[in-house]
Amino acid sequence: MRGPNTRAPHDTPPPVPWRARLGTRLAKARSLRRRLSFAVRSLGSAQGRFRVTMGILSRVQRPIRSVASGYRRTLIRRTRFTVVIGSFGKSTTTRAIAAAFDRRPAVRNSWNSGVAVSIGILRTRTGTPRAVMEIGIAEPNQMTGYAQLIRPDIVVATTIGSEHHNSLGTLEQTRAEKAKMVQALPESGYAILNADDPHILWMRSVTKATVITYGLGEAADVLATNIIADAMEGTSFVLHLDGASHKVRIRLVGRHMVYSILAAIAVARVEGVKVQTILDRLGKLQPMWNRLQPIRHTSGAWILLDAFKSAEETIERALDTLDELRAKRKLIVLGDVEEPRGSQGPIYRSIGMRVAQVADRAVFVGGKTNFNRLKVGTKAGGMPREALTNVRGCPLEVIGVLKREIGPDDVVLIKGRCTQHLERIALGLIGQDVGCGTRFCSRRHTCTTCPYVRRGP
Repeated sequence: MRGPNTRAPHDTPPPVPWRARLGTRLAKARSLRRRLSFAVRSLGSAQGRFRVTMGILSRVQRPIRSVASGYRRTLIRRTRFTVVIGSFGKSTTTRAIAAAFDRRPAVRNSWNSGVAVSIGILRTRTGTPRAVMEIGIAEPNQMTGYAQLIRPDIVVATTIGSEHHNSLGTLEQTRAEKAKMVQALPESGYAILNADDPHILWMRSVTKATVITYGLGEAADVLATNIIADAMEGTSFVLHLDGASHKVRIRLVGRHMVYSILAAIAVARVEGVKVQTILDRLGKLQPMWNRLQPIRHTSGAWILLDAFKSAEETIERALDTLDELRAKRKLIVLGDVEEPRGSQGPIYRSIGMRVAQVADRAVFVGGKTNFNRLKVGTKAGGMPREALTNVRGCPLEVIGVLKREIGPDDVVLIKGRCTQHLERIALGLIGQDVGCGTRFCSRRHTCTTCPYVRRGP
């Protein structure tokens, strides 16, 4: 028998009070109004129009995908598709491969999933000999569908890391999911694998395609040695390929950027492009916005902007790059760690120790708890207390701090998670009007084209 306060599962639930219903509807209306306002304002830039268009098309993904699948299997069945997969470095690698082919990627940078993949296929003209695109996943069982749609001829695998570990699980599960694109290769295809990442090298066991490796270790088929990074001149190294050595200079900054160049060289050689032609084209490749992009400040200092993402591995690589550069003083602006694995205390303490080893000055943009964790690490690493500052999440305060402190021959590294949009700091330092002090923003717009960057939403 039911008590007085219980009801059977089939009983009608109690009505929602009219005030609660009204509040919910008003909240939805305000949210819709904000989205529409942002979309209308975004139409003022080419990138904004592209994003609005993609947002509209994403509402009708299934029919577009069906059309793209038929198009790939018929009119562009002879086009050879190169697909780039991995946790980090996909966009830079995709741009490098496209540059080696003297072409543009099939879709814009970082649009690597959903309807963008279908649009990339449909934008490939009939008679196009080669196309290149990157593919990103965020959930299990997505890569198989992309592989069936694209039908790749060449797959480049960059690295496996902690990004999306909340949804994809362990590194072993992540590599198994991403490896499905490699498994889709025909026997006549090519798997271009990073020889220095054991999770990527494992993928050679799941394909019958020809495997070519690239990396900094002696076992790599496409090998780089004698790497020297410089903020002003980019990066130089010696390429070892087919028994010959070549001196190479690129405009990208950082040892890890060499991997993208090596992958591009491997793909272009497979496709029959001459080595010197490849090197000439890659030597002109400009750094990507917000990926360790060097920006000259009026004071004579260099700003290294790297605020697109901040997984643990990317922070380590950025700090390693800062350590290699020559500078009078080295400063770092650091945001939160993106999707940290396990307990955050040890992660921030470890990063703090590394910051103390490579930087003379550090500014943290984040909450008090993570700042205290970082402070423990910087103290253990020997950084003076006065050299570390916390601005409690507001990036605009950093602009004033750095304008007072940076001088000629300094290097400033700006590193943070994408939702913090710390690129606003770089924009403010180079003289642009920045008034948006939002601490969290999930919009995929870059601040350079965001309609709210001057005054905030």
